[in-house]
Amino acid sequence: MSERATYILPRDKGAAPLDFVIAVMAFLAALALGASLVATRAAHGWQSGLADRVTVQVMPPEDGDPSAGLETETQAVLSVLSATPGIAHANLLSDAEINALVEPWIGKDGAVSGIPLPRLIDAAIVPGEDIDVAALAKKLKQAAPHATVDDHRRWIARLRGVADAVRFSAYGILLLIAGATAAAVSFATRAGLEAHHEMVALLHQMGALPSFIARAVEWHYFVSALMAAALGTLFAALLFLAAGGLEVFGLEAVPFLPPISLKWIEIPWLLAVPVATSLIAWATARISVLSVVKAIY
Repeated sequence: MSERATYILPRDKGAAPLDFVIAVMAFLAALALGASLVATRAAHGWQSGLADRVTVQVMPPEDGDPSAGLETETQAVLSVLSATPGIAHANLLSDAEINALVEPWIGKDGAVSGIPLPRLIDAAIVPGEDIDVAALAKKLKQAAPHATVDDHRRWIARLRGVADAVRFSAYGILLLIAGATAAAVSFATRAGLEAHHEMVALLHQMGALPSFIARAVEWHYFVSALMAAALGTLFAALLFLAAGGLEVFGLEAVPFLPPISLKWIEIPWLLAVPVATSLIAWATARISVLSVVKAIY
């Protein structure tokens, strides 16, 4: 591409609104892409935290002495888990750890002293071992009638489904933004050719090929889209980074939801937004110019 071809057609005075639209589109695209990265990281974290683990809950007996019955059944569950092949270790959660688990529901100042909380036992499975959860639950039920087993498969499936829904929704938003960007560039290109109709006609009369005229337009839109998209992506990246420091201002994260901030190693993924935006603008401008010029001449 020659430098003369780049500056044959002057920059339109109304190009600033298109740059603003592209910057906003890139900002939204970067937010959608960042949301997909957050959802993917959260899904991996949830799965790694729940996989290869079994949780046993021992409820307080309703008859007799609840405290004594709860302690007896808890020790029975620990004995069964310790004798089960494939169980690496089983840890009884302390009262402080149980209070930390229920804190998102009742708050830090919630009164739980008078509530008979169940005992929770976290059992780790040896990597690669396949535990028969149904048989283990039956054995635990015989030793401790008030014990229930949860292998987290249902929760992992639900969390994975939520993460996939967020991720695919973000991809759908990216496709819509790409289409809107292409439509805006196509409209601006055709409007620019109409505004410079006389100059385009003169170039054609001088023997300029449609590809030459296209090169004079496409590079302008490529550079403009790259700069505008880079600015929009920068604002989105700063927003994600600022979200990680909200606790400094006394704003706590929403319980049960993953942090909405991006890590530094994830920020480079946002560079795909200005690259893709500029390529879309370049291809759209070239196709639009060639179709218009060939239709006229």
